[in-house]
Amino acid sequence: MGLLGNVIWFIFGGLLSGLSWCLAGCLWCISIVGIPIGLQCFKFAGLSFFPFGKEVHYGGGAGSFLLNIIWLIVSGLPMALEFAVLGLLFCVTIVGIPFGMQQFKLAKLALMPFGAEVY
Repeated sequence: MGLLGNVIWFIFGGLLSGLSWCLAGCLWCISIVGIPIGLQCFKFAGLSFFPFGKEVHYGGGAGSFLLNIIWLIVSGLPMALEFAVLGLLFCVTIVGIPFGMQQFKLAKLALMPFGAEVY
């Protein structure tokens, strides 16, 4: 069921979501200082392309908190807003509710990506 969900997801929303993370990663990797942030974006792009069957666990310390604040100011709010709007659009129909829930999971991840691990 996870494979079928991932294939349908990729066609109807995963490609756009994953490309958003890839674009953010490329922009962050322009500077030497932003490379660790860009690599984190590329890791989450893989989750955005195929999210079914994966869980996100949050943790971290003071370093993660500081990076999350910088991320939120520069890139986090537009991405979280994009994922939240797409999630609302998916939740309009009963069939789209699982896809909307995945978008909401990505919206939360877009607000706090540092200290998060994908299992």
